[in-house]
Amino acid sequence: MNCGPMSDHATGTTEVTGITEDAFLDGRLRLRQPGSGHRAGHDAMLLAAATAARAGDRVVELGAGVGAAGLALAARVGAIKLTLVEIDPALAALARENAAANAIAADVAALDVAAAASVFAAHGMPPDSADAVLMNPPFNDATRHRASPDAARATAHVAGPATLEDWIAASRRILKSGAALTLIWRADGLTEVLAALARGFGSLAILPVHGDQTKPAIRILVRAIKGGKAPTQLLAGVALNDESRTLDRRLAAIWAGEAGLLFERAL
Repeated sequence: MNCGPMSDHATGTTEVTGITEDAFLDGRLRLRQPGSGHRAGHDAMLLAAATAARAGDRVVELGAGVGAAGLALAARVGAIKLTLVEIDPALAALARENAAANAIAADVAALDVAAAASVFAAHGMPPDSADAVLMNPPFNDATRHRASPDAARATAHVAGPATLEDWIAASRRILKSGAALTLIWRADGLTEVLAALARGFGSLAILPVHGDQTKPAIRILVRAIKGGKAPTQLLAGVALNDESRTLDRRLAAIWAGEAGLLFERAL
């Protein structure tokens, strides 16, 4: 999912029979993805940059698509134990290809995030097993946004009544106590996120993302700790462009693949 009016932040795009190969992280990560429909862009790179992980951590990305966020995180951190969960078998297949092409070890599970705990366990994700979860759920409200005629795009972008609750419940189940969930959501849905995280999560850190620093935020990045008790922090936002149309330095480092953890001030 991409940040609204901004284009995908990818370079060196080549399209072959409906599939493009796009370079991210200043060319450190190359991803094959559909030429239309659900495409990785700004949101995935922001999510990866906002997720804290260390080498050896067991990390799960829910709704991984072609694996953009999880693979970008692995490219930054190193040898994490990565599992990519994606409901669409075609996208899951591309995620496997992308992991192999970038020499990143990753398990790919083609399953519904709302699947039962036993299904997750059968795919190596039992309760209380993950050190970090990151996710970019479908977040467009079906009552306010016309669904795309492209079925894959509609699945990736339009939320059902229980989408957020289901995804957060799955995260809560597989995370270890004290481990973090990191998610990206539309900014006008902050109250929905807070309500969904009220059960089992705390120590929230919220970072607004603006398309332009003079305009309201379009996205929020949220980090929540399973069992956390610390007060919620609302951090200074980042702008994809400032008044002079130059990038925030933190974002420039992210696009260049030079790391840059967006929640560093809240750690």
